[in-house]
This record gives sequence, structure tokens and C-alpha cells, in this order.
Amino acid sequence: VHALAGASREFLSHPPDGFASNPILGPRGVLFLAREDQLAKVEAALAAKHDRTGIIVEVSPARAREMIPLLKPAYLASALYEEGASEIDVNGLHQGFLRGFKARGGQVVTDAPVTALERRAGQWHATTGAGNVTGAVVVNAAGAWADEVAGRAGVAPIGLVPKRRTAFTFDPPAGMDPSAWPMAVDIDEQFYFKVEAGRVLGSPADETPMPPCDVQPDELDIAIAVDRIQRAADVDVRRITHSWAGLRSFVHDHLPVVGYDPVVEGFFWLAGQGGVGILTSPAISRMVGALATGGALPADITGFGITAETLAPARVRD
Repeated sequence: VHALAGASREFLSHPPDGFASNPILGPRGVLFLAREDQLAKVEAALAAKHDRTGIIVEVSPARAREMIPLLKPAYLASALYEEGASEIDVNGLHQGFLRGFKARGGQVVTDAPVTALERRAGQWHATTGAGNVTGAVVVNAAGAWADEVAGRAGVAPIGLVPKRRTAFTFDPPAGMDPSAWPMAVDIDEQFYFKVEAGRVLGSPADETPMPPCDVQPDELDIAIAVDRIQRAADVDVRRITHSWAGLRSFVHDHLPVVGYDPVVEGFFWLAGQGGVGILTSPAISRMVGALATGGALPADITGFGITAETLAPARVRD
């Protein structure tokens, strides 16, 4: 995942002319919080030195509170800081991809669930809610529903497990401007919070397995996150301004699945991106373009140690 992020950074930092009206990346450091009982995690993170996307340094509790004044002195024993981290303008990235797709003749069709997929005479025939579609290749990018779509095509599943992630927003304390705060993450990833359009976005960093569905936020998850944030920060969350949930899908090794199915001809997998789909989208989309058309992976991607076999669906069938 670090390699895929590294291979994506140039595009995110310098997108093509006309791709977006504003920068896709903006500076937003990340502060990892540790209590006294979590200090071993701080030492382990510093000793591992495996972070390839930025430099992480230990900072004192006092320095951490300068960055985020809400942090409670009695809670914080240490912190790690990644100054060079960035946040992605997800809507800007998404709209840029859509504009480029449509400019090249692509067509977006919504409200068209696939009810059947059949391969005949070297062509796939898809029955959808918006009519029938044919093509030599099917790219299965159905997110949490990818295994279900595969089943309709007679393709064996890859063991995809959708997991719920809950998020919500609340107002910062009156008179406090959170715009310059770094993102705050519990070093055990039990919660996080960050600025979001003038408000504070929080999450329990939950990963609750569930079937693919129109997932809704769970009130208990929100209450757990509020409790954890209030233990770490001097904030009284009395009103949730907005809450939502999404499904992040994983296979057993938590890596994306990209490539042709090893058994069924013309069926291409693009699934299991977990929580890194947006972050890695420039590199993975170029991998899909190359592999689906029988080409070689771009040299700048292989330069990060990524091969077609790394993410191939065959690995999850072993």
C-alpha cells in the first residue's frame, strides 16, 4: 500500500492541466496520540522506520497540545508527528476523473443494477436495469458487491469482506478555530478526528464485518467514538451535526485485487481497496488500463516494486 501511494503521489501533486480548478493535495499533518500504556507502540513505530511516504518524529505532549489545544495534559504521554502528510480533495479528484472519462467518450449510467452476466462467443452480455450491454471484457469494480457480481457471472468469489466505517461531525468549542490542526489519530487506531469544513470529523475507526448493503451509521459506534475523543480532548460533544457510514472491503491480506480472473476469460477484478482506494487510485487505475489491454505496467509503477503478480486475483485462490 505504501508503494501504491508513492506511485500515486506525483499525479495527486501535479495533476494534468485542466484536471481540477484547485490543488488536489493540501497540507495536513498527522499527530498520533499515545497514552502512558501505549508508549511501547511509540517505540515500535520509531524503531520500525518502515514509513515510506513521510518522516515521522516523536514530539512532546506540550508540543502536541500546541498543535491541538484541546488535548488533555493528563491523557497524553507522547505523540508522533508526520509533518509532510497531505489531505486529498476527494470531490475534486472524483470530478476530475469523471470529466476525463466523459471527454474520452465514456458514458456513466446510474440506477442500472446488473442482474445477469453471461459469456457467449467471446463476448460478455450484461442484463441491467438500463438495458443490455455487451463487451469483450468486464471490469468488476462493484466495491462491496464485487463477489456478488462475480457470482452472477459464474466466477468464483475472492473472499471479499465488507466492513462498516462510521463518521460524524460536531462543532468545535466556541471561539476556537480548528483549521490549522493536524489530524489526530490514536496510535492503536481506536479513534481519529480532524477538521472538516469548519467542523470536527470524528470516527471510532470501526471495521465491523457485514453483508453488502446501503449501510447506515450505528448509534453505539458514534457513542463509543465520542467517549474516546472526549477522554483525549477537552471538548463537550453535545450535538452531532451529521453522521454517515460506508463500506470498506478487504480480502485476507488487506491488499487490492487487480487483474484478470485466472479461470474465467475476460473477467477483470478491481476490488478490495479497503480504506485506500482514493489514495491509490492514480496508480491502480493505470495498472488496470495496462493489464486489461494486455500491456506492460508503467516503469514508474514497477520502480516502486509493484508487479502484476503482487495484486493478482490468483493469490487469493491459493
